[in-house]
Amino acid sequence: MEKLTVGDLTIWWLNGGVTYLDGGAMFGVVPKPLWSKKYPVNEMNQIELRTDPMFLQLNGKNILIETGIGNGKLTEKQKRNFGVAEESAIEKSLDELGLTAEDIDIICMTHLHFDHASGLTKWENDQLIPMFPNATIYTSQVEWNEMKNPNIRSKNTYWAENWEPIQHQVKTFEKLIVIEDSLKMIHTGGHSDGHSILQIESNGEKLIHMADLMPTHAHKNPLWVLAYDDYPMTSIFAKEKFISEAINENAWFIFYHDAFFRAIKWDKEGNIIEELKKK
Repeated sequence: MEKLTVGDLTIWWLNGGVTYLDGGAMFGVVPKPLWSKKYPVNEMNQIELRTDPMFLQLNGKNILIETGIGNGKLTEKQKRNFGVAEESAIEKSLDELGLTAEDIDIICMTHLHFDHASGLTKWENDQLIPMFPNATIYTSQVEWNEMKNPNIRSKNTYWAENWEPIQHQVKTFEKLIVIEDSLKMIHTGGHSDGHSILQIESNGEKLIHMADLMPTHAHKNPLWVLAYDDYPMTSIFAKEKFISEAINENAWFIFYHDAFFRAIKWDKEGNIIEELKKK
């Protein structure tokens, strides 16, 4: 289990599962000869994408960022279509930290697509129940509204089984919310209308989780946006703003999907100056 210490806090990456998605979809209009130089692709034109939640503690609170693809939540057809090579083992990861799912106090959901939100619920005695029954779940109001009322496109990723059992735990925000004095969630839109990013500061050091605006290190170019993005120009504008600001502030970029890097620092010329690789 990889970990990164920044300031006075430590972030651990839990095992949330592995998917293999179409590389063309993940890089949109960028030609394959360009993106494939930066991120490996297999013979089926798929790229490996982790779905690994991040765990940290602030003010004695146990916090998760995202929740993985879940375990026992997908049909065989869904596993095949989404290239699922491994399902979540969140409880095992938490056990290694001396914790259980009941110990999680706060969950920050950048958005509620199935590959981020399926870990919010689990099957028990033929009934779906909350995976983290004692947690407050934060997401933007826009995202929560669309989760409950998906449109013809988004209904393929906003599933009732991922929100109905946990709706009493959800707390929404409009533009911005600060959690435990140092974790900031900012509504950006772009990937989804309700998509948010996270900024964390500890003892003068900073981290940023761009979520699916920059799912891997290979998506650093503001113009390299996903075909999955509902509002690609919004994604581009948000990337231009927040990536540049984070680099100027010497911040760590942390990743949920990247199969090779957990965290990276870039300099202003685009060179990697510090890194934490996945083992």
